[in-house]
Order: sequence, then structure tokens, then C-alpha cells
Amino acid sequence: MLVVEDDPTIGHGLRTALQAQGYAVTWCEKGADALVAAGHTPFDLALLDLGLPDADGLDVCRRLRRSHPALTIVMLTARTEEADIVAGLDQGADDYLTKPFRLAELLARVRAHLRRPRADPPVQEAPTGPLEVGGLRIDQGARRVWSGGREVELRAKEFDLLVLLAIEAGQALTRDLIMRTVWDENYVGSTKTLDMHILALRRKLGDAVTITTLRAVGYRLEEP
Repeated sequence: MLVVEDDPTIGHGLRTALQAQGYAVTWCEKGADALVAAGHTPFDLALLDLGLPDADGLDVCRRLRRSHPALTIVMLTARTEEADIVAGLDQGADDYLTKPFRLAELLARVRAHLRRPRADPPVQEAPTGPLEVGGLRIDQGARRVWSGGREVELRAKEFDLLVLLAIEAGQALTRDLIMRTVWDENYVGSTKTLDMHILALRRKLGDAVTITTLRAVGYRLEEP
């Protein structure tokens, strides 16, 4: 596991806690060192602080995702603005925690992510048919999406989330159901990651469909 954190207190604490759970940990305080380490070691998961002294954490995230597509990246950030968090997800992060965070929740997130296989989508499964909802066309087999005739690039979790919403178009889906289906059946922790992915989908899909927030329930995808 790769930990990229420039604060010595936090970095040392994370390394100690993760090693106590049986994980092999490499701790880097600089983005450049993290990129070098990732080039030599096949890490399963990276905990990436966005506030690094030598590099933009978003750029480090983007470069890690580009060179290591199967790596799970969890952002650790003091930035609480939605735009900053969405930007991190767009650069390739799979999840995020805002500082200060609870160690127990971080460890639970790590366990949940590492339970999931990081392979490419299984090719042995027969592709299901295309979906057309509102102004969207979704090719599940090719994992491609068009909005109003324009192809939209979605990250893996964004695509899986959209497919679930599209299949159940018009139906209310609870947060728990979405998290169990798209993330992990034993997912533990905040569902704010879901909210950020919904924001990203709304921004990328435009007016092709409407994703309605159901307060205290979840979300519903509706055709215009």
C-alpha cells in the first residue's frame, strides 16, 4: 500500500495503523517520490493527500491513474469544496476522505476497497443490450455512453452508477442499495462519495436526463 502524506504525524500514524492491520506500507512525503515508488512496486491501493509540498496532488492522482489503471486511489484532503472533490474524482480517484478523518472509518474503507477485485470488467459475461433513456444511449458491453449524440467519457464507477440508475429509471433508489450495488455489499462509511459521483454525472450528461435527489432516501433518474 502506498501512503502519500507530507504531514509527519499523520503519515507515521497511518503507516503504523496500517502495518498493525497486516498491510505492507510505503510512505512518501512528496509526490515525486510517490510516482517513483509506484513505478517500482505494484501497489493495490494508494492513500493520497492532495496538499503536497512539491506537486499538485490532483496531477499526481492523474499520473497514477494513467500509469496504473487498476490502482485504487483514495484522496485524503482538507479541501471541502464540492468542486475540488469532483475534480479529484475526475482525475481518477475512487474515493475520498476529508480531514480530519476517523482512523476507524479509513481502515473500513481500505478493507472494503481491497475486498473488491481490481481486474478489468469480466469479459466472460455476455454483454447486455444497449440502454436508451431520455437523450442517453448506453452500450453496456463496450462501456460507452452518448448524450445527445455526443460521446461522454465516464470513469468506471460513474458508468456503473449510471447503468444502475438507467435500468431503474423512474424508480427511487436508496443510498444503501446504490452503495451495495456499485461499491461494495459490505461498504462502511460516509456516502458522500456517492454524492460527488452524482454531481460528476450531472455535469457530464447535461440535460439528457435528470437525476433527482430524494432527501433522506437516495436518487431517481428521470427522462426529460
